[in-house]
Amino acid sequence: MFEKLTVIAPGLLGASIGMAAQQRSIAKRISVWARRAEARQVLESKDWCDEAPPSLKDACSGSSLILLCAPVERINELASNISPILDSNPIVTDVGSVKGKLSRHCHSVLESKGRFVGSHPMAGSEKTGMENADANLFEGNTCFVTPLEETDSSAAKSVSDFWISLGANVLQESPERHDAIVANVSHLPHLLASSLANYLSTTLPAAAKFCGNGLKDTTRIASGDPQMWLDIIVQNRPEIIRSLDALQNEIQSLRTDITNEDYFTVFGKLAKGKAFRDQLDP
Repeated sequence: MFEKLTVIAPGLLGASIGMAAQQRSIAKRISVWARRAEARQVLESKDWCDEAPPSLKDACSGSSLILLCAPVERINELASNISPILDSNPIVTDVGSVKGKLSRHCHSVLESKGRFVGSHPMAGSEKTGMENADANLFEGNTCFVTPLEETDSSAAKSVSDFWISLGANVLQESPERHDAIVANVSHLPHLLASSLANYLSTTLPAAAKFCGNGLKDTTRIASGDPQMWLDIIVQNRPEIIRSLDALQNEIQSLRTDITNEDYFTVFGKLAKGKAFRDQLDP
């Protein structure tokens, strides 16, 4: 059990972490910092939040574990902001969906002040905000933990144990390997869903009148916050370009097979795709 856990920026993920930690008695005290006064007023009424101080210093003082739960483009800034005010050599982790440059920046600015270990729970939603938080959000979902070679090993273990205690399945990867993986399994699917929705908005604006659950299921994640996803694209641009290029080759190959009426090959690709999809829900 942590003496004090601090959540910085309680959106969907941050608030869900606080709720889950309280329900599972993972911390004796949970402190939450929110930038907006209105959000702090809401937090004061939550049974999972012990305090919501207006200052970052008060929220972080004496903390054992600090979670940076802001959008990915703000995590570096927050790490820099808290570095001068840390007083207990805490473990610091984050929930950012891109890890390469972020991990190195955070490790650098927090060195000798705190022990940074990168994290990325694969448990988001197209819905955002504290009002959509769920204490079971991480149950059964993957969470990457991405230490650098120079990361404190005991801190990395504590972060892994923390996510396991929230119900997550932890995978440890280097930041670079993480970014390559999520470009394919997270960032690429969002771009595909968004591109399909964008295409239909021009080609068939009245598609909602005609579609069934297939289109709704396929495009659901396109409802994610565009600004958040633009920030992710900027952060993971090289890996996303690689994944888009590889998929473009796959689509071109399928187009060639259909053009050539090579339906045996088309069937094989459909069957292979079905087999892969079926094993995602064992």
